[in-house]
Amino acid sequence: MADAGLTNGAFYAHFESKEDLVASALAEQLREQRESFSAQPPGRAGLEQIVRAYLSVEHRDNPEGGCPSAALLDEIGRSPDATKRAYTDGLLVVIDDVAARLASDDPNWARMKTLSVFALMVGTLQVSRALADRQLADEVLEQGIHNALALLGAEHPSMRRR
Repeated sequence: MADAGLTNGAFYAHFESKEDLVASALAEQLREQRESFSAQPPGRAGLEQIVRAYLSVEHRDNPEGGCPSAALLDEIGRSPDATKRAYTDGLLVVIDDVAARLASDDPNWARMKTLSVFALMVGTLQVSRALADRQLADEVLEQGIHNALALLGAEHPSMRRR
């Protein structure tokens, strides 16, 4: 805040509460994540690039500039409903943008599939960050990429009957 020329009081005066500050920060971080994902090519090629970038060594090793979900889910889970709502709203915008790349005629299925794959990716990133064995941590990322891409390649259940 000193670098910005603000005192604590001047900074916090812009927010109704600590929870409002946290919700605003989450919304901004999710907006940035959406922009990053949206910058990838359309369709499944872009999906693969999103997965590979998210589960990269670079992303794992730079948590301060990474995904708010991987960094903050445990805190968000203990936060007031307003913070959880801000996270949910922001995340669903990200998820729906990514889900549109599946080109499914069932938007709910595409949303749930994408949300599930995203959960797998977040968990994979968190486990990889926590491992002391660097080689094992790298292997976890590689397997996570394989698993996420396999799940994204699976068709809608109604397509299997045809």
